[in-house]
Amino acid sequence: MRNTKYERVADFHKPEEKRGKNAVIAFLSGGVMGLLAEGVIELLCYQFHMSRSDATSFMIVIFIFIGSLSTALGFFDKLANIFKCGILIPITGFAHSMTSAALDYKKEGPIYGIGANIFKLTGSVILYGVVAAWFFGMIRYFIGGAT
Repeated sequence: MRNTKYERVADFHKPEEKRGKNAVIAFLSGGVMGLLAEGVIELLCYQFHMSRSDATSFMIVIFIFIGSLSTALGFFDKLANIFKCGILIPITGFAHSMTSAALDYKKEGPIYGIGANIFKLTGSVILYGVVAAWFFGMIRYFIGGAT
């Protein structure tokens, strides 16, 4: 089969993208995630008399746990199909990528499987996050001084 004929067949069978609809769904579901996070912070502050910064740290741990647990139980991907990037962009997506990599390679053992591959998807995010933080920190230092 020639490339042009293959491309015509592939284009015919390719599902239609609804970018506008997906963007609205991701925006709304991301907003709901932010609202839930703020609700958890307020609950922790009110119920356990925590400072706001401590409650924020606990909220992040709670969301990481929920993202990892839903990945391990096998329904995070179904939620991602429904809520689009609204559930993938926050810390839950980061937890999902680490947990799914760990689950994929667990048969190879704790060192060569999980340990060697857990950061396979998230390693680039960590690397470029650290580099960007250093770069913008230097810009802030030289422009605004260290405060």
